[in-house]
Amino acid sequence: MKYLSKSEKETFNFAKKYAKQLRGGEVLCLVGDLGAGKTAFTKGLAAGLGIKNIITSPTFVIMKNYLISSPLPKGKLGGVTLGPKNIKHLAHIDAYRLSDGDQLLGIGVEDFFEQADCITVIEWADRVHDIWPKKAIQINFKILKGDQREIKIK
Repeated sequence: MKYLSKSEKETFNFAKKYAKQLRGGEVLCLVGDLGAGKTAFTKGLAAGLGIKNIITSPTFVIMKNYLISSPLPKGKLGGVTLGPKNIKHLAHIDAYRLSDGDQLLGIGVEDFFEQADCITVIEWADRVHDIWPKKAIQINFKILKGDQREIKIK
């Protein structure tokens, strides 16, 4: 899937809508240059999951865990069929300051990978590619002209 965003707000809204497709257990590996939209995407994803907290990139703490107060209901929303949602938290990881995945394993990040009640988002995931789960979803962000961004989900 490829999406062309014209602004940070569009990136946020795209991710908010994308969140409705998640079932739990997904590990989203965000790859792209500084300012490409990784954090804007994560903020939109969190909003789509129902998280009310202010989302900031955990560059210095490496990982933040956000609880979802009420799971999304079963049914239809914006043309997307929603299944049963048991997602209870979002693990938001920033690997910018890391040199390899062993540094994440040291803080127990694998406890979150592919857990049915968790969505894991890793910004700067290319820096820890060595520990990606086999079913990881790679999302590439490319800076185009001005505020335009290309978002490719693999």
